[in-house]
Amino acid sequence: QVQLVESGGGSVQAGGSLRLSCAASGSFFSINNMAWYRQAPEKQRELVASITNGGRTTYADSVKSRFTISRDNAENTGYLQMNSLKPEDTAVYYCTALIRYSPSNTYHNYWGLGTQVTVSS
Repeated sequence: QVQLVESGGGSVQAGGSLRLSCAASGSFFSINNMAWYRQAPEKQRELVASITNGGRTTYADSVKSRFTISRDNAENTGYLQMNSLKPEDTAVYYCTALIRYSPSNTYHNYWGLGTQVTVSS
């Protein structure tokens, strides 16, 4: 059973930094894309950043130049470095990854349970 476990959330003041981690555990063959989403109260879940297994990244306009997504393929772990945090970054942050069990399998999308990030002004 594959699991994605996020960590690193917390409460910070505006201008502060946090680093989120997403560790994939279980028995699987490979991870393709990884991404971070967030969902603020009464708002739709939105894509924050994504990274391919080759390291190509994309970012939401609202976090460009402040957030950096990265991954350690050897450790099956993804990261989201968040700098210059703003109150509007407050949300539950979710990790997602495309994972397959063998070279002949298709990829399946997995989600973590989320980690809360709260930024106070």
